[in-house]
Amino acid sequence: MSAADAGRRLTRKQQQERTRAELLRSAFAVLARDGLRGTSIAAVVEHAGFTKGAFYANFVSKDELLLTMLEQRFEARLAEIDRAIHADAAVDEQARRAGADFMRALGADAEWGPMIFEFAVHASHHDAFREQLVARHRAMRDRIAALLRERADELDWTPPVAPDVVARMTFAMAHGVALQKLLEPDAVPDDLFGTMLSTFFAGLEATAARRG
Repeated sequence: MSAADAGRRLTRKQQQERTRAELLRSAFAVLARDGLRGTSIAAVVEHAGFTKGAFYANFVSKDELLLTMLEQRFEARLAEIDRAIHADAAVDEQARRAGADFMRALGADAEWGPMIFEFAVHASHHDAFREQLVARHRAMRDRIAALLRERADELDWTPPVAPDVVARMTFAMAHGVALQKLLEPDAVPDDLFGTMLSTFFAGLEATAARRG
């Protein structure tokens, strides 16, 4: 069966989903190659082998494409965090696993580090994009906070810091590690973030114990 025959067998929805996925893959490749400023809709569709019409059938703008890429990235990280938090292990080990997952993701998709910071720079000059970017960061933190709250309830443990604040702290630590990894890759060992998280959560447990 030829590729054309296979394409005809797909439903319209399946074809659109495939086109959308290919545009996202191509956008990642072009961003990694040319950086955000050098990435255009024309370059993305050329890399994907589509027309601009196909692009606008799936995305309103380049900014929407970028934000969709970020949402996919966040979903993948949330799945990893969920698995680490609900693993049958002590909090210390859960923290180390979460940190290891994060560092493994940084290593596997090394292009993402620069992209994340390019997004932030772009947001600093474009208010509409910044609002959308902040909304997605908040949504990510809220979901992490919900996972932490759920786990605390399962363990019948009252953390000394509210889960939403813990989520904000861990989010900030992750960004700091990502930036340091980008600037000084050899100075950031694979276990650094896991050690940070383990130490952080050990401090939370110790504080909670002192408060009785």
